[in-house]
Amino acid sequence: MNTDFLPKLRAEWLGNIRNDVLSAMVVGLALIPEAIAFSIIAGVDPKVGLYASFSIAVITAIFGGRPGMISAATAATAVLMGSLVREHGLDYLLAATVLAGILQMLAGLLRLGNLMQFVSKSVLTGFVNALAIVIFMAQLPELINVPWVTYVMVAGGLAIIYLFPRITKAIPSPLVSIVVLTTISLFIDADFHTVGDMGALPDAFPAFGIPNVPFNLDTLLIILPYSAGVATVGLLESLMTATIIDDLTDTPSNRTRECYGQGIANFFTGFIGGMAGCAMIGQSVINIKSGGRTRLSTMLAGIFLLILVVVLGDLVSIIPMAALVAIMIMVSIGTFSWSSIKNLKTHPRSSSIVMLATVVAVVANPTHNLAIGVLVGVLLSSIFFAWKVSQIFRVRSEISNDGATRTYHVEGQIFFASVERFSKAFDFREALDKVVIDVTHAHIWDISSVSALDMVVMKFRREGAEVELIGLNEASETIVDKLAIHDKPGAFERLAGH
Repeated sequence: MNTDFLPKLRAEWLGNIRNDVLSAMVVGLALIPEAIAFSIIAGVDPKVGLYASFSIAVITAIFGGRPGMISAATAATAVLMGSLVREHGLDYLLAATVLAGILQMLAGLLRLGNLMQFVSKSVLTGFVNALAIVIFMAQLPELINVPWVTYVMVAGGLAIIYLFPRITKAIPSPLVSIVVLTTISLFIDADFHTVGDMGALPDAFPAFGIPNVPFNLDTLLIILPYSAGVATVGLLESLMTATIIDDLTDTPSNRTRECYGQGIANFFTGFIGGMAGCAMIGQSVINIKSGGRTRLSTMLAGIFLLILVVVLGDLVSIIPMAALVAIMIMVSIGTFSWSSIKNLKTHPRSSSIVMLATVVAVVANPTHNLAIGVLVGVLLSSIFFAWKVSQIFRVRSEISNDGATRTYHVEGQIFFASVERFSKAFDFREALDKVVIDVTHAHIWDISSVSALDMVVMKFRREGAEVELIGLNEASETIVDKLAIHDKPGAFERLAGH
């Protein structure tokens, strides 16, 4: 037997049993209203989201790359499915879910999870803040045009959540809040909005079935755009959430395994009548803050969810939404990076702009699609980075004693953002016998910089000067040898053709 097996099993599954079980009970309850709400967003029956949340949570617990992270039906993927359901029906959504799983497994095979290293800290902070705002905004319908006693219940729930840990941390305070508020609501004559009001809960366990769609090219062309969108958004949100959980727990995640885990989960979920999903940062934070750490908490959250809605559905349906709203407000407050507001004055302006742009791009768009915010943030980060690097560039020159030779010393990074400054640094009107371009302290990165170098060399030669290029490092020499044309036959004609 592998000697690492038992320690690894204990670390990933059995090292925190008591807290994982208690935390899973809280998360299982908190998953119910969101799974129902996301089903409504996608235009399907509540059981589609509930079955999906059970299936995805359990399967990612086994195959995912981030212990303790909760995956289920989410708003980010649900918003992409509505038009497919309206135009083609539920079975096409299930087929799209299966295909999305295949695409995510392919992403794991190609190790695309490693692309997360290109997401900056500013984008991550903006993602977190945007999510906190979206979570809070999602609670507003439960706080508008409701009996005044609802506000008292929410305030009381928040008081229990924040104050109960001062008495004991043996039981998660959100779970205590749910029990207390549900009990109180039974003795108060008020029109409370309950979990049961969100929609009918399923009364049977999910069953295996193949989506009833034609297996032909037309079906593939219909579902592929939706599957590709769901797969991309799902992986993006899952990997971002994994990064946040890594920071909260000071433990690493396996991004490639997470791609496989999400893919396997969605692939099988489509066969039991569930919609596609991904990691949920809000529920994951609840799990971590309630003491959940291992894969056991994730698996039990899914199992508790299914048992609650199928076996104890009548009991679950009387839980006042105020109790769950209080928990989600706590999550919103805990998720928001409050220090980022103070850091707006001290951090570089470009970093602050990236963070704020990420938040605005998510909150302002009608679907609150987190992927759009991340893409905007990554794009801005790339532009700011390229601009900064392009500024670390200069060209100085010196003329020989006889005035026949000028040596240009190039320093910095020559790439698409700096080629204009590179080209303007040379005086082609000066009458010279020889020009030396010294790039000992420079690096040539791309085809734009090679083209600029070609142009400079050819212009000097056109004016009758001999040109010598010296100091190329190995990487720059490789790309110049491969792409440059100034030393190749017909260079003038080819350059004019460009």
